[in-house]
Amino acid sequence: MHVLALDTATEACSVALLVGATADGRGGRVVEAFEVAPRRHAELVLPMVESVLAEAGLDLAAVDAIGVGRGPGAFTGVRLAIAIVQGLALGAGKPVVPVSTLATLAQGAVGRVAGPGEQVLALIDARMGEVYAGAFTVDDAGLVDPLGEERVLPPAAVMAPAGDFVAVGSGWAAHRESLREGFQREPVAADPEALPRAGDLARLAARALATGCALDAAVAQPVYLRDKVALTVDEQIAARAATER
Repeated sequence: MHVLALDTATEACSVALLVGATADGRGGRVVEAFEVAPRRHAELVLPMVESVLAEAGLDLAAVDAIGVGRGPGAFTGVRLAIAIVQGLALGAGKPVVPVSTLATLAQGAVGRVAGPGEQVLALIDARMGEVYAGAFTVDDAGLVDPLGEERVLPPAAVMAPAGDFVAVGSGWAAHRESLREGFQREPVAADPEALPRAGDLARLAARALATGCALDAAVAQPVYLRDKVALTVDEQIAARAATER
């Protein structure tokens, strides 16, 4: 099984190709291009696709499916990834596997700060005084499964998983003190610099593909978790005052 994957939902732009995974989505090797490049995703993503395919010695026709970071994240970045993947998939007649950006972020913790049976709280700074949050557990195969719904909410309202957990992502970097207000315990480890990578997305997409969760490209949709892009002036003033208290 070969799975191409793209993620542009955060300041990181990444494309990966999972080559030679087994029928159940395990194994294989990952060829990945990754760059932290805010506002350059549209410029970089297609050359990255060409680069990973060339490095693996494959073309798009050899790919079984294309995974895409469906969000949550930056509105423009999420829309870009969906649009690019739809164009590639429709042109090549390939199915699409949307994958949560929070799940991809959590998957990146596996083998670094989390292992099988452990819990990961993935947090992305959503701006406007909020975070995107999702909790996950690591299965015996080293892949993450959700523990509940993903949400966008004020940091102090985020509930940590019961028991030990690790925290990863820009939400922890930006709001750790506010997040601690709602936690019953501290994370046993944290990686505030973690960003989602397409290599991790590809492994989650391969598992989803193996279990029949692929979609026709035309129906793939972004997941924003909220519809509002910016605060009004009055809301900005109120948020600033709350922060200064």
